[in-house]
Amino acid sequence: MRRLWIDTDTASDDAVAIMMALRAPDVRVIGISVVAGNVPVDTGARNARYVVELCRSEVPVHLGAARPLLREPHFAYFFHGADGMSDRGYPEPQRPVADGHGVDALIRAVREAPREITLVTLGPLTNVALALKIAPDIADKIAMCYVMGGAATCVGNITPAAEYNIWVDPEAARIVLHSRLKLLLVGWENCRGEANLDDRDIEALRAMKSVYADFAIDCNATAHRVNRDLMREPGMALPDPIAMAVALDPALCTKQSAHFVDVETQGELTRGMTVVDAIGVLRRPENAEVCWQIDTKGWKRALFALLSDTA
Repeated sequence: MRRLWIDTDTASDDAVAIMMALRAPDVRVIGISVVAGNVPVDTGARNARYVVELCRSEVPVHLGAARPLLREPHFAYFFHGADGMSDRGYPEPQRPVADGHGVDALIRAVREAPREITLVTLGPLTNVALALKIAPDIADKIAMCYVMGGAATCVGNITPAAEYNIWVDPEAARIVLHSRLKLLLVGWENCRGEANLDDRDIEALRAMKSVYADFAIDCNATAHRVNRDLMREPGMALPDPIAMAVALDPALCTKQSAHFVDVETQGELTRGMTVVDAIGVLRRPENAEVCWQIDTKGWKRALFALLSDTA
């Protein structure tokens, strides 16, 4: 059983990614830490606990950072709804948040199982940056860190240059990129175009008559609409589930390469831009792997399998 820790700002696509990990037969999710991002940290923790209960799991959900390192929070209500889940009125989860701060819980888990835990980040990197500042030794103790963040092609979803998770807390992202963490960046661009769930995909998910598939579609209703109307994409984009799919099956990333990557923190027009030195002009050491392309058909097969009642 592979061991995963998930760090998330749980809104609609995060919820699907968490559900995928909890339902993967060869994975044990040992903990979830929540960070402010799409929604306030308390709302994100509520949403994460709802998904944990939906999956009949008892994974602890810890509250983490309530704001970025240096900046004011900027929530993505416009994309996910006021509750982060398309405002569908999901009931309150029964289990409370777990004791202890999410940053401390992550540090403790990694130190107790060095090089055995894979970290998957689905939101701003505030919690991870804080953990690395408090306990820099964990950078060498995390087996791999899959980051849903950035836009290696420089086409952003919150500004023309930046992806939301990195834009919210660029200082945290820079700390993580300049740590010794073994990183694979699965940027927002990988969820675009053919990777969207189109009408036929959604019909096929509905036909499964699975509580998990129905939840995945329903909680993303607002994001689906905004993705089509504002982003002019062909369907429902699921960046966090794609990053999770790659973490569960790295072969789904069909083109990746190592580069020096930095984050712009000062630019008036480029705050949060992930600057990828694609051809090595800076002659600086590579610090991250970048996923440039995914197997879109394989990603959808993986999603369908994990959302079926028989997973």
